[in-house]
Amino acid sequence: MKLEIAKLAAVAAAVIGIAVGSSNLHAAEKDIVDTAVAAGQFKTLAAALGAAGLVDTLKGPGPFTVFAPTDDAFAKLPAGTVTNLLKPENKDQLIAILTYHVVPGKVMAADVVKLKEAKTVNGKMVKVTVTLPGANKKEMSRAVTINDANVTATDIEASNGVIHVIDSVLIPPAT
Repeated sequence: MKLEIAKLAAVAAAVIGIAVGSSNLHAAEKDIVDTAVAAGQFKTLAAALGAAGLVDTLKGPGPFTVFAPTDDAFAKLPAGTVTNLLKPENKDQLIAILTYHVVPGKVMAADVVKLKEAKTVNGKMVKVTVTLPGANKKEMSRAVTINDANVTATDIEASNGVIHVIDSVLIPPAT
């Protein structure tokens, strides 16, 4: 009996750990910036938001939808790109890139998959592509890309919006 209770407790702890790790149960109490910082995989994004002066904006009432590139996504950029963007003289370019990751309003994954494109805060459009799995695939989930970035996690709720995690940094078109 004690062994079964111990096993049950271990399974419950594992399930709770997975639930907390994959979708922070208290994220809705934190704003987008604090939610991203707490996740631990958005250090570069947080530094960029600070350098661009956008922290207070994304801590504001919103709501916002943020397609948040991970640290690994920033690492995929050519060497020196992030360091260069964080320089004060490149603040306008950094703001343009970061605001290209933000869509006004709270757009949950169920709504994102219905879109073909979305207008970002910087005024430019991002392309939304939904790929349905082939008939022979066991997993029946959809693959979603924003421009060429894969959405790897969705619906991370915050008090002022939602975060969808992407695996590449979005670069706005020049025109």
